[in-house]
Amino acid sequence: MAPLPEAELVRSSVQLYRYLLRCCRRLPPGPIQQHYRHAIRQSFKVHADEDDPVRIQQIIKRAIEDADWVMNK
Repeated sequence: MAPLPEAELVRSSVQLYRYLLRCCRRLPPGPIQQHYRHAIRQSFKVHADEDDPVRIQQIIKRAIEDADWVMNK
């Protein structure tokens, strides 16, 4: 599967969260989809207190790369 076309527009954590959940909708329903939805939520809880803009952009970039990998798997 190709990444969603909105990937290059993701600039904030809220946009990333919505993008990743939209990616999850494209996965097969069931345990796989539930696993990744849970992982997304947990990652956002872990990084909720991050306030360094450079680090936030690094996290966003890595999350999009990881999502692309999962979608192509």
